[in-house]
Amino acid sequence: MAPSREDVARRARSYVDAGDFRAAGASIAAALADPALTPTQRTVLEFQRERMRRILIDFTLDAEAVKARLRKQIPDLTDAEFATWDAAGLLEKQVIDGRMLYFKRAPANLFRLSADARARRKDQTPFNDGPNEVLNDHHRAVRAAALAEHSTSVLPRREEVTQILTVKADAVPAGETIRAWIPYPRAIPGQQEDIRLVGSEPAKATIAPESAWQRTVYLEKQAVAGKPTEFSITYDVTLYARYVDIDPAKVTRAAITPALAPYVAERAPHVVFTDAMRAYSKRVVGDETDPYRIVRKLFAAVDTIPWAGAREYSTIPNIGDYTLHAGHGDCGEQTLLLITLLRLNGIPARWQSGWIFSDGTYNNIHDWGQVYLAPYGWVPMDVTFGRLTGTKPGDDKLEGFYLGGLDAYRIAFNDDWSQPFAPAKTSFRSDTVDSQRGEVEWKGGNLYFDQWDYDFRWHRVDTPRGGGDPTR
Repeated sequence: MAPSREDVARRARSYVDAGDFRAAGASIAAALADPALTPTQRTVLEFQRERMRRILIDFTLDAEAVKARLRKQIPDLTDAEFATWDAAGLLEKQVIDGRMLYFKRAPANLFRLSADARARRKDQTPFNDGPNEVLNDHHRAVRAAALAEHSTSVLPRREEVTQILTVKADAVPAGETIRAWIPYPRAIPGQQEDIRLVGSEPAKATIAPESAWQRTVYLEKQAVAGKPTEFSITYDVTLYARYVDIDPAKVTRAAITPALAPYVAERAPHVVFTDAMRAYSKRVVGDETDPYRIVRKLFAAVDTIPWAGAREYSTIPNIGDYTLHAGHGDCGEQTLLLITLLRLNGIPARWQSGWIFSDGTYNNIHDWGQVYLAPYGWVPMDVTFGRLTGTKPGDDKLEGFYLGGLDAYRIAFNDDWSQPFAPAKTSFRSDTVDSQRGEVEWKGGNLYFDQWDYDFRWHRVDTPRGGGDPTR
């Protein structure tokens, strides 16, 4: 009996996952020649071909190239040191068609993952982490205001933000229409409110409805020969810091209503209760039954998994499982792992992601989440920022700030992952999970991340030029 088309697609995926791109390519080409394929089946196969292309953009280094990069930081690196770190799985790699290829960010990630490697750097330059990843006066002020005002939303600040997406010159033939989606916040009471689009380039802009879980502003422009194509939006938004003063003795196990049911369920491909996930959960949770203590245990466990720069999400079959086995992850990977573990234990958890910034020049895209704790409801959780440590009296009360609290230096663009855009994108998305940088296409298909750039500019508008860089 001939294999079904679903079996063919499954086989192609397994070839790609195994790094057998030649077999995958042959299997996909043969399957696409079938005129009876449905459009959906054809799309599934074509994406596996695209996934291989994206993986090869991420995995570009051989062992000698990795050593050469490491020697810029460790001039006297020995082959034995490299072999030790490599054998410990600290340099992400995979075999593709018989060649061992390393992730292009593996050399930089090594210094995140290995204290020994960090100690060997000739220049002990600090990592460019966000200011709110360290306990500071903003956290102290948030907690003090929340307790004084008996409110969970405090210290509002109004920001004007400009998001820019620039398609590289001649990425699209002159005269062709480029379609762009730039992430845009939706109102979340007590977190971000009073959102107002100030302007856009081009002026005609379509804002997705407030109900869009991954909200965007849609723009169109014609390409001009030899020139980059720039899109931008500018908006004002009022942001609040959040702090829920959780009394562990009051937390009870939430009744799973129809509204909460989706947030304790599996959701393939990235939130799946695998055998490995169940075993890890059992090791962490043990026989604990108190919901708040379970949350704290799982939060603390994932917090020990170090941050490292990630390969593109669209290339990963199961992000939660990948993070569990890789032993490192970026913010979105850590968050999806924590969401999976919480849901596995019957505790509702959901996603948020967007952009973080500072009163200076620091800014970055970022992912975090929310957990449902009865009787408090949905409260923030940012496991990437994790446990804070301080040096001032009372700072012990702020160690768990990011399990129930949130700084006022972030904007959520997304309240879920892998949700459709409005208007819909017709080609593959560059990021099939998140939506923080933007998306671009033309009639010839998707424009991938290597064909365009993005940027953020911001300043505070409720005080004279309080935030961002005043010169920008």
